[in-house]
Amino acid sequence: MRGRQATLVALDIDGTIADPGTTEISDAVRAAVAEVRTAGHHVVVATGRSLVGVLPVARSLGLTEGWAVASNGAVTARLDLQAPGGYLLHDVQTFDPLPVVRRARSAYPGVQIAAEEVGLGYRVTRVFAPYEVNGAQRIVDVEKVAEQPTTRMILRSPGIANLRHKLQATGVTVNPDGRDWLDITPPQLSKATALEAVRILLDVHERRTIAVGDGINDIEMLTWAGRGVAMGHAPAEVLAAADDVTGTLEEDGAATVLRSLLPETVPAVR
Repeated sequence: MRGRQATLVALDIDGTIADPGTTEISDAVRAAVAEVRTAGHHVVVATGRSLVGVLPVARSLGLTEGWAVASNGAVTARLDLQAPGGYLLHDVQTFDPLPVVRRARSAYPGVQIAAEEVGLGYRVTRVFAPYEVNGAQRIVDVEKVAEQPTTRMILRSPGIANLRHKLQATGVTVNPDGRDWLDITPPQLSKATALEAVRILLDVHERRTIAVGDGINDIEMLTWAGRGVAMGHAPAEVLAAADDVTGTLEEDGAATVLRSLLPETVPAVR
């Protein structure tokens, strides 16, 4: 199966195929991914995680070639076992974090900040828990955390979600994760914009796209896909954006969606 006869399946990671911050994938999901790929379809992980957090999950899924979308669409990589680190950077979008940092610190002086360093980890003002960010954490002064362009910035402080619209006014993309956490990425960017570029490269028909996710940062991806599927435990606004709803993470809802691409097995007549 090639080109426009194939389907592109975009899978979020945290809350969709793995518990947040972990790399453990259920046997059911791994088996479904393998079967779907054997049938000739494309499976692409699309996540807010940084690239170093994507790679172990991709390996667990058996994805050693193909595409991966990281940092909410700011980083697109082609998986390649022969390349250093197992990947080649295809597209990296950055923004100037200084206006964001200035506005955030003005309203929340004690805000905790992380700025992604692609393929390495983060520059941080204070250390985050290992399950909260991926890769190495390099502690720097707050003046230095914003001294160079970055693909993704994290802001954490009680109630900082209230600053969402003021930060968007600086031109960046802002995704909240609860009341105390904001993900900042370059302007007019989402998982959907990166996936659309991958779809074109793979020559997959726009209607033969499926996306599965559970978070606010998945809404654009779900509406982009020919079939957007929300996990059963997703919040109301994510459910409202989806075409279908599958089971929860514990119920291996993503595996159910993947298996829907496979032909039904017809019992042999005896």
